[in-house]
Amino acid sequence: MNTHTINMLEFNKITETLSAYGLNESTKRKILELMPSGQITIIKNWLRETTEAAAILRKSSSVPIANLNGIDHVMTIPDKGLLLSPEQLQLICGLAENVERLQRYMKDKEFLAPTVSAYAYSLFELKDLKSEIQRCIRNGRVDDVASKPLEKVRKRMLACEEKIKAKLDHILKSPAYRDMLQEPIISVRDGRYAIPVKSKFKRSMDGQIIDSSSSGSTVFIEPKDVRKLQDELQLLQAEEDIETARVLGRLTGLVAGCKHEISVNIEGMLHYDFIFAKAKYSIALDGREVSLNREKRTIIHEGRHPLLGSHAVPLNFRLGENYGALVITGPNTGGKTVAIKTAGLLTLMVQSGLHIPAGEGSEFGIYSEVLTDIGDHQNIEQSLSTFSAHMANIISILQKAGPDTLVILDELGAGTDPAEGMGLAVAILEELFERGASILATTHYSEIKDFAFLTPGFENASMAFDLESLKPLYELKIGEAGESQAFSIAWKLGLEQKLITRAKQITSKEVSEKKESTMFDLLHVEAQTQMIRKRREAEEGRNRRIREAEKKTEEKPEARTFEVGDRVYVSSLKTAGIICSEEDKRGEYEVIVQGEKVKIHKLRLTLHISRTELYPEGYDMDIVFETKENRKKDRLLSKRHVDGMVINRDEE
Repeated sequence: MNTHTINMLEFNKITETLSAYGLNESTKRKILELMPSGQITIIKNWLRETTEAAAILRKSSSVPIANLNGIDHVMTIPDKGLLLSPEQLQLICGLAENVERLQRYMKDKEFLAPTVSAYAYSLFELKDLKSEIQRCIRNGRVDDVASKPLEKVRKRMLACEEKIKAKLDHILKSPAYRDMLQEPIISVRDGRYAIPVKSKFKRSMDGQIIDSSSSGSTVFIEPKDVRKLQDELQLLQAEEDIETARVLGRLTGLVAGCKHEISVNIEGMLHYDFIFAKAKYSIALDGREVSLNREKRTIIHEGRHPLLGSHAVPLNFRLGENYGALVITGPNTGGKTVAIKTAGLLTLMVQSGLHIPAGEGSEFGIYSEVLTDIGDHQNIEQSLSTFSAHMANIISILQKAGPDTLVILDELGAGTDPAEGMGLAVAILEELFERGASILATTHYSEIKDFAFLTPGFENASMAFDLESLKPLYELKIGEAGESQAFSIAWKLGLEQKLITRAKQITSKEVSEKKESTMFDLLHVEAQTQMIRKRREAEEGRNRRIREAEKKTEEKPEARTFEVGDRVYVSSLKTAGIICSEEDKRGEYEVIVQGEKVKIHKLRLTLHISRTELYPEGYDMDIVFETKENRKKDRLLSKRHVDGMVINRDEE
């Protein structure tokens, strides 16, 4: 989808609102980059995820999603040859704990949410790593029990500190020093214990001054009797630092060894965060999943604009059944633009896997592009008039339009001479219709209403208007052409009846003349027939491409079964590999990736090239997976027994 459409229909505001429901910064970024898909199988899977996640939230709102903020940076540290800090190791441990909680949480959700709960099976438990970090790291520091040498050196440090404190405490309680002390406390300065002494007595105590107060009234003296002990303590602290680094190095190595598994867990946890963000937004919107079709048929029952909330008047809308183009007319501020923006925005939301605020029975056709021309495109810097800007955008739309596109045009032909604008509008509508595009347009031109009424494949619609209150009702009525209501409004406001009658006479005469001179010349049966034929050809080409694509891929994402020899793409490793074993009970396959066998869950695999395309029928797959030596031994053993012959095969 192009960014112009995203901005015009305000889909970017939807993603901004949705991002607030994500717990992790990576999830928020992913949501802000969310774009609609044009592939129905992908959209169905996205919608199913949102529906299942919403069902889980309605049953139990406390989903154990991990806080992963900062973990991306943590995972790069071992690659740089640096040590992970205790806090960073606890973040990794927290992820492992969350994975276990999430797997337990999803265990009883299989019936309620089979797809979403299955993702938990692709996560790795990492119990050994978690247990070792928990044993070694406690309260943000390396614990004494992390290693025997560390425990021993810390006991010696504690004993040394107690000796130092005992000597200092003796000095503090001594009557000989009572008047010299600023305060009877033990202070620590630059990692060494000291006593605060009044500045005037600094030469009266045997020891070394290691610091002084900012005012200079107090000096901190290290007594001579504790200096030797403090030197010993510093040596012990150096030993402690070395042993602590050794423990952190070992734990960092364990994390580096589990990098693949941790990366899969991060990816899986962020995907869960993304899915449940969509589910939370669905519940906040009172949204629901809608049906999808490939026939470009859109039916909206009681649809509300998601950014207007409860103030939005429900929209009932149909397109793509008996007509492929809908022309909406009516007075200004009557809600025409809101109606087409609602239909367009809901389409983008559906194709992004989001639930929408609409009633049961709503369904949407799938488009590869939604092209829009809405609002005033005047650009002063480029010296473009409003009409020129509209035309530049419409030319771009005509270049892209086809049978897979939805084109939304607001006030088509406005901004120039009415007669020329009307002619351009009709010509543009005809061209778009011939190309097979689905069209949603608003206009003030009465001639275009007549065109839509007389042309097969087009339909009129209008916005309801209350003549008593002179207020729009914001209700779309399909099958009825709207009026500008200028005469009714003028009469209600007090304009003399004779002026209104005269205005109607003039308007009626002009309309009649215009119809005779222009509109009926445009609507020859032959021209209509040619336009419908071209549209049918465009749609047949589209349907043929869809059938060919379905036949070629025959994708069934919900099954995701692979055969030995299939070339697959591994999403977690961002590379390709070859399937070399059948699926096990955990839903995992052995995949040869860069010469190594790796077990990967099927949900992380996407078929790249099937084995039938890579190898001829009956091809011996042992040639791919077995060594030349083992193949020779296999052939010998198939003929006779050979004493002492052993076949060594790598086992996971």
